[in-house]
Amino acid sequence: MGVTLSEAAAKHVANFLAKRGKGIGIRLGVKTSGCSGMAYKLEFADVAEPEDMVFESHGLKVLVDPKSLPYIDGTELDYAKEGLNEGFKFNNPNVKDQCGCGESFNV
Repeated sequence: MGVTLSEAAAKHVANFLAKRGKGIGIRLGVKTSGCSGMAYKLEFADVAEPEDMVFESHGLKVLVDPKSLPYIDGTELDYAKEGLNEGFKFNNPNVKDQCGCGESFNV
């Protein structure tokens, strides 16, 4: 399956990479955190590590470490503006439950 970006997320990431002046895409993973068990971690990627799974979406690379992939396989990363709030939204089909604040999840 893999991990994909929506068109809105790809535009947002591409704009940030252009302003930053470097980078090949984004790195998406999970870490143990929060009241539900796991939280997403997202950062710019300048190079791909040998163990990274690399997915292409709208001309950008999405890098995922092999330990995180089972938890986020099939996820679409979207970017949305809702009123005064804007940010990334993780559409993850593996999530069974998430905490009330939306910061953590479990599968």
